[in-house]
Amino acid sequence: MLLHDSSLNDLHRRRRQVDGRRLRSERTRHLIVEAYLDLLRLAPGMPTAGQIAEHAGYSVRSIFERFSDLDALSLAAADYALAVGQTEAAAHDVEGDRPARIRSHVETRAYACEKWLPLWRILIGSQDRIADLKPRIALARQGNMTRLKLMYAPELSALAAPAREQLLVALVALISFESWDLMRDHFGLSPEAARDVWRSTIDRMLPPTPPR
Repeated sequence: MLLHDSSLNDLHRRRRQVDGRRLRSERTRHLIVEAYLDLLRLAPGMPTAGQIAEHAGYSVRSIFERFSDLDALSLAAADYALAVGQTEAAAHDVEGDRPARIRSHVETRAYACEKWLPLWRILIGSQDRIADLKPRIALARQGNMTRLKLMYAPELSALAAPAREQLLVALVALISFESWDLMRDHFGLSPEAARDVWRSTIDRMLPPTPPR
């Protein structure tokens, strides 16, 4: 009986050790992804493994123990951004009046574009080389379409199907990362000025709001 208890204790101890190593490895992986994203926001272009390692406080070897290459790290960053972005983009003021819905939608979308644009540039530039990126990019764009349908359901319901689909395509293009990039980097607009462009343009594009 004592031997049996001792064996069980050894088994539990080894299991805790394995679980502890797994948690530490996952934490290291997460910190490497965050370091990669931080560097993208600090400077345009793909950082080197050495830069990522230094910023994360780990060795280059630690990076490649968890990611086969920097492309795999980009995929992991895309998955992280999709998960976090989905939470951050939760719809608010869905039942509000037209100005409240437009304001809420634009604030949420502009925040996402400002935060994730550096990563988006890398993903778009790498999608032809890394095939697994394309479904993730498509998923992000589909999420934008879904939120548009939710936020502007009253106005969209007033349109026939062809006109509704055309308007949705135009709205997706309007609030894209590429649109935000153009306003912020090419035209030099401040975040608030860029949000104003989106708010006023969406209001002009939407048909009249049907009476409740």
